[in-house]
Amino acid sequence: MITITTTEELNAFCTRASTHPYVTVDTEFLRERTYYSKLCLIQLAVPGKDEADAVLVDPLAKGLSLEPLYELFRDPGVVKVFHAARQDLEIFCIDGDVIPAPLFDTQVAAMVCGFGEQVGYETLVRKIAKSSIDKSSRFTDWSRRPLTDQQKAYALADVTHLRVIYEHLAGELARTGRTAWVEEELSILSDPETYRVRPEDAWKRVKTRTQTGKFMAILRELAAFREEYAQTNNVPRNRVFKDDAMVELASTKPQSEKDLSRARLLLREARKGEIADGILAAVKRGMAIEPADYPQLDRSREKLQVNPALADLLRVLLKAKAETAGVAQKLIATSSDLDLIAAGDRDVQALSGWRAKVFGRDALRMVDGRLGLKAQGSDVVVFEL
Repeated sequence: MITITTTEELNAFCTRASTHPYVTVDTEFLRERTYYSKLCLIQLAVPGKDEADAVLVDPLAKGLSLEPLYELFRDPGVVKVFHAARQDLEIFCIDGDVIPAPLFDTQVAAMVCGFGEQVGYETLVRKIAKSSIDKSSRFTDWSRRPLTDQQKAYALADVTHLRVIYEHLAGELARTGRTAWVEEELSILSDPETYRVRPEDAWKRVKTRTQTGKFMAILRELAAFREEYAQTNNVPRNRVFKDDAMVELASTKPQSEKDLSRARLLLREARKGEIADGILAAVKRGMAIEPADYPQLDRSREKLQVNPALADLLRVLLKAKAETAGVAQKLIATSSDLDLIAAGDRDVQALSGWRAKVFGRDALRMVDGRLGLKAQGSDVVVFEL
């Protein structure tokens, strides 16, 4: 098992990889104690069965530059293959300002090819590669050195089996004419904005029952401060203060450290010092915001009236269409999508792109009363009205 620890070695492998049609990629990282993921290991493999065709890259090795890998990621002639790529891509986007392209995600492809919803790598290894994975190293601290042979073997398995899985799924997509479906799905993963967390928008992820203007203004400022502090100091946002503490602070509006000391849900470390100062400043800013500038929640969809009977019919239609197409239901439409369609909303993902061909067009025909459903044995049959 080859472990690359120098830039020269990495450059040599990436130069050779650039002559192949694809390279499989995986990472091991830690994030429990940091805001940003700490990249601990990179696994790479190209087609072939030689030992040199699958390698480990140690990003913690002193003096190692990942630029040769980033150049390979930019090479339009080599497909970069991942499984469940989002977290891996986030690391490369933040650390190297690069999104691998062209990109292929075997989890997305498997959903399009009828392997179920968010199918795991282990399942694909068993069903496609006809092999199994040793799980004993799954919860390894990948930042510790040296790595054992068992850990290395576990890590390499994440890219060696991936070659067989990719070739099978890519062939199946080409056979069924669905390659473009996967490319459409991967457009979001390929957008750098997917991985940018803007402090000014952090409040939108906080769940709260109270939604009055002043409360939301303070909440927005508190969420922005927490996000900025967490990013700057590379600590998890919950280590600054948790969502429930933020909601409490937005309600009680503390004006001093003495007030903070009474906060029931605030961490002890946040009651004084830099975090305390940031909290008090955020509350002060929120209190000063004029009503015209209060954050506004999008309530347009709340006014829609869902027809529950129609929504149920759409669920039956979705199940029938998904089974016919051999595509995971949730990839086509979520339960929320169906409710929105039943309520008259047409700005729904399930009604555009490849989803429209599989389900959306018939869904609209059903809504318009031009399509019906009937039971035929154990099957559901779609018919014209």
